[in-house]
Amino acid sequence: MSDFWSWYIIVIVAINILGCGALLYYTRDIDHEGEDDGTTGHEYDGIREYNNPLPRWWLYMFYITIIFSIVYLALYPGLGNFKGYLGWTSAGQHQEEVDAATAEYAPIFAKYAKVAIPELAKDEKAVGMGQRIFASTCIACHGSDGRGAPGYPNLTDGDWLYGSSDAEIKQSITAGRTGMMPPHEAMIGKDSVVDVAAYVVSLSGRTASMGDPEAGKAKFMICSACHGMDAKGNKLLGAPNLTDNVWLYGGSEGIIADTIRNGRTGVMPGHSDILSAEQIHLVTAYIYSISER
Repeated sequence: MSDFWSWYIIVIVAINILGCGALLYYTRDIDHEGEDDGTTGHEYDGIREYNNPLPRWWLYMFYITIIFSIVYLALYPGLGNFKGYLGWTSAGQHQEEVDAATAEYAPIFAKYAKVAIPELAKDEKAVGMGQRIFASTCIACHGSDGRGAPGYPNLTDGDWLYGSSDAEIKQSITAGRTGMMPPHEAMIGKDSVVDVAAYVVSLSGRTASMGDPEAGKAKFMICSACHGMDAKGNKLLGAPNLTDNVWLYGGSEGIIADTIRNGRTGVMPGHSDILSAEQIHLVTAYIYSISER
């Protein structure tokens, strides 16, 4: 913040505090000349307005709040660039709490980090710790129960785009994943989109209501580069299996056609900057414990 805006804030704050104090002091008892009966001279519908002073306890409490504000602004930041005599910052307090938590839990995390994930997934206490870490970092996308939402994978089933081994799950959490299904309308033609969608629907044992599956099968050759000739997907690319009737964005014929037409882009951010390696180990154990094997 520039010195100009810093002083601007300081002056505005000072004027407000001093103004409140002065207003209280000079209006604590208003004297209306010519009115000896203690009223303001204002009367309406038989009701007379008296000029009684503010209750002293209320007045003193207001003075205390003004004094408190001055002391507070002297100790803590609030006056432009002035950081306060205590040097307090929200970032500093957060770091103190993180350091305290690290000192308390680091030995526990280190102990669990030495245990293989398949074995750790059987430890209720370790899984519980992993679940709590999951709840604070992952539920916004995957839900509190790990079952996901449209566009966010279900972590409790047996369908995994990049693999469900403990090493693959840990890699997904640590480094993240970026999946991209390019739009295909320009490649296969606008009229062929519904045909390919019909063929994809038939791969999971269903009957399409629109399009020609046989015509779509010929066009699907373009898609086999990622999904494979058998349409069972490719974990190296994150290309989904189209034959199991498990769908990340929805499996209706219209949604499938929209995916083919416009493509999809999914990003799972890496968490190595958010969680320690030991915490990721525990989260991996939790996810491993709730997924189908």
